[in-house]
Amino acid sequence: MTAVLTLTRAELARRVAESLIGDSGNRWRHTAGVAERAAELADRLGLDPDVLVAAAWLHDIGYAAPIALTGFHPLDGAVHLSAEGWPARIAGLVAYHSGARFVAAARGLATEMAAFPDERTLTADALTYADQTVGPTGLRVDTETRYEEMLLRQGPCSWNARVGADRRPYLRAAAARVEHSLKAL
Repeated sequence: MTAVLTLTRAELARRVAESLIGDSGNRWRHTAGVAERAAELADRLGLDPDVLVAAAWLHDIGYAAPIALTGFHPLDGAVHLSAEGWPARIAGLVAYHSGARFVAAARGLATEMAAFPDERTLTADALTYADQTVGPTGLRVDTETRYEEMLLRQGPCSWNARVGADRRPYLRAAAARVEHSLKAL
């Protein structure tokens, strides 16, 4: 008798991410750290780990050259996931992670982003928090350090810097909501 191997969505997401960005050095280390952080948050906050951890593994796949269409990784990742039959919820979490809506609007990609659900839930906040508390090498950082590192790495003329007046308060608010939920336990 042959055993049937059934993968969770999170395990499948890890395999997909590894196939696309597994050889990308720090990008992979960051992704693995975000997935680990997401698993901890799902457990502590009572969130569906299969959704949150899958989205965490997949949040940066849009950086992979074979699927980069627009050069905007949240949208490119979501488009790829949708085309591959992933649930709309996971594609939406990837599309909108870490305040991507602000960059999309500035880049003229709001219409393309609107194809994906923008859930403004604790799960979405937890994904953003996981992404914003793991640095590029996979180590934990505080949200302000992460934001400053991103601006330094991408530069003062980057799209993220251009929308900082809107995106930074959003990131701070998402972090505050998650931290409040963690303290309320």
